[in-house]
Amino acid sequence: MKYSQLGSTDLKVSQLAFGTGPLGELFGPLDEADALRVVHEALDLGINIIDTSPYYGSAEERLGKALAGSRSEVILGTKAGRYGFDDFDFSPARIRRSVERSLTLLRTDYVDVLQFHDIEFVPLGPVFEDSYAELVRLREEGKCRYIGMTGYPPATMIRAMQETQLDVLLTYSHATLLDDTLERELAPVAATRSVGLINAAAVALGLLTPKGSSIEIEHPATAPIREAAARMVELAASRGADIAFVANQYAIQRSGCATTLIGTGKVSHLRSAVDAASAAIDEQLLQDLLALRPSAQKRIWTSGLAENNAAVAERATS
Repeated sequence: MKYSQLGSTDLKVSQLAFGTGPLGELFGPLDEADALRVVHEALDLGINIIDTSPYYGSAEERLGKALAGSRSEVILGTKAGRYGFDDFDFSPARIRRSVERSLTLLRTDYVDVLQFHDIEFVPLGPVFEDSYAELVRLREEGKCRYIGMTGYPPATMIRAMQETQLDVLLTYSHATLLDDTLERELAPVAATRSVGLINAAAVALGLLTPKGSSIEIEHPATAPIREAAARMVELAASRGADIAFVANQYAIQRSGCATTLIGTGKVSHLRSAVDAASAAIDEQLLQDLLALRPSAQKRIWTSGLAENNAAVAERATS
């Protein structure tokens, strides 16, 4: 396992981060013993950064149990602001209550990283003003060491970096076989603003797996993205390759990010992702897959409020 500095923080993170959505049964049932087992396996494999959220059901509580006795060995991050599929509240008072509850469930008095969760679903003005001010206060009080925000639309993520002073930013599905927006648009801003980027969703929320989207809710991808993904799955299969493994290789090894978040409740999937971090890439296959990408104007989908996806509409008409 390789380790790198996360932006301008003093956090030296493993190239794989562990995401806990599946631990809280966000994508289906998972026995608690199995949930604890996969956390312990992540630590044994050298993963030292773990991401969770109140949105992930029982994940924080289970993670608190799993980390008993080893909290100091882990870079622990949680979020606030999103509490259900369509339940968002970034008011300062709710943020503070949320953080206090998270700390109790996680059995710790601080987290290393505290982020607002999926900010594109609400008007951004208040988030960047009163909500952000509360985030800073929580950092000053020692409830967290570093602060950040998460979300999908590139325009929103750029605004977050430009209109506040963040330590980290987590975005997903933008450093995949289907989309290089992270490298083209987000990384230059992050470098200028000294923000550490956390990459996530290497398989594009399930599109880049042999069975296509594995998410039970309707996938937000547009037809051109879905069609490109289907062609990639077919090509990989014809070459005897596992599309998910190749997708992980690309996201981990080529994203340019210090760490890539892998969310899974299965030990086998976790071990495969760790193998993908160091396995040599079949460059010919990779180039053939990248040739199937949608055009640069069609590589992203809409998420959240229309006003927070302005760049999507601009691309569509260009």
